[in-house]
Amino acid sequence: MALSLGLLLSGCTTLNQDDIPDATVSQVTQATWWNDFHDPLLTELIARAMQANPGILSAQAALQQARALRDVKLAATRPNLTVSGSVQRSTSEGADASVNFRGGLDASWELDVFGARQSAVANSEADLQAAKASLRDVQLSMTAEVALAYIQLRSLQAQLGIAQHNLNSQQETLQITQWRAQAGLITSLEVEQAQTAVSQTAAQVPALQSSLAKTRHSLAVLTGQRPHELDTLLLAVLPIPQVATQLVDVIPADSLRQRADVRAAEARITAALAAVDAAEAARLPSFRLGGSLGLTALTLAGFSNGAALATQILGSVSVPVLDGGASKAQVRAQQATLAQTRASYQSTLLTALQEVEDALIALRNDRERLGYLQQAASAANNAALLAQNRYSSGLVDFQTVLQTQRTLLGAQDSVASLQADLSSGHVRLIKAMGGGW
Repeated sequence: MALSLGLLLSGCTTLNQDDIPDATVSQVTQATWWNDFHDPLLTELIARAMQANPGILSAQAALQQARALRDVKLAATRPNLTVSGSVQRSTSEGADASVNFRGGLDASWELDVFGARQSAVANSEADLQAAKASLRDVQLSMTAEVALAYIQLRSLQAQLGIAQHNLNSQQETLQITQWRAQAGLITSLEVEQAQTAVSQTAAQVPALQSSLAKTRHSLAVLTGQRPHELDTLLLAVLPIPQVATQLVDVIPADSLRQRADVRAAEARITAALAAVDAAEAARLPSFRLGGSLGLTALTLAGFSNGAALATQILGSVSVPVLDGGASKAQVRAQQATLAQTRASYQSTLLTALQEVEDALIALRNDRERLGYLQQAASAANNAALLAQNRYSSGLVDFQTVLQTQRTLLGAQDSVASLQADLSSGHVRLIKAMGGGW
């Protein structure tokens, strides 16, 4: 990856129009990376977002606008033909009114000898490619947001299940503590401590339920729906979606070119190059051909017989001679813009590499941490069961039970959170890579 970035950065110091990669010429198909999670509901939610998310709809409209503006510039390179017609009625004192019918056909074409019009078309085409890249970037961002919200939903469900399971266990311990206090085996201190643990765990339940509701609302809005419209669909408790470990072990070094911001930066360089060419061409002579064909008759029927015919052919050349240095200044301004876009391109590549490296390191370390936390959660579960059994038999004090239950709750919460972090980290890596590899 570092070698690929070095090649990209070294190339952009001498980048010309032929150096722009093919990614700016054709739109890359949106990768269905979410299928890696093998979760049909996640796939359905992303499909809804792609169809109805307001941000995606806005980016699609911007793409249509860029395509129309490109067509406007393209039309300027072609001959222009205008058809006109008029009726004139005139009167004078002592004479009858006269009516003249006129019809005309005008054609013109500006010869693009020095490529000024083609440069304008190339500029608009680059803007169109940038709009395509922006649309894909919005699509990727929105699908990633949907996936992250969905993973958070499943994580909150898992944490809620853990809290409720531990609450049941603590309530059983509280019942045992009350029985032992009634038998005079312990004091009311242990009863109050058990009640405190139950109440603290019970307080987590409504907080998690509130977070779940907010996450459901967020998913609904991301898919272009009202906040409560997905409640029924998302009430079922399902596991946190996971991907296979080997999916992120090997990544081709040239995958950075898939990123929409990289392709957009490349398109902006293409546009800046075209703007420089257009500014240079504006300092050179321009040539224009024109002609007209006109018919004049006293009646409409006269157009087919007896109409007066007038034709005109015109060729013109325009040469800028003295403009106070404005054209040269315009060239310098466009060259400065080109330098800025090249610098921005370098910055975009560096940022892309950092995001990929950060995501890879986070995934690698989280994967290692998960193994240890799962071992800790398993040991904490065994310890909690042993402590509760021994406490029922009077072999250990209540503090041992209380501590093992707290340790178990914390370990299980950590496992659920880290599983969600792993899935979220995979989504962030996909986003950093521009949609997959």
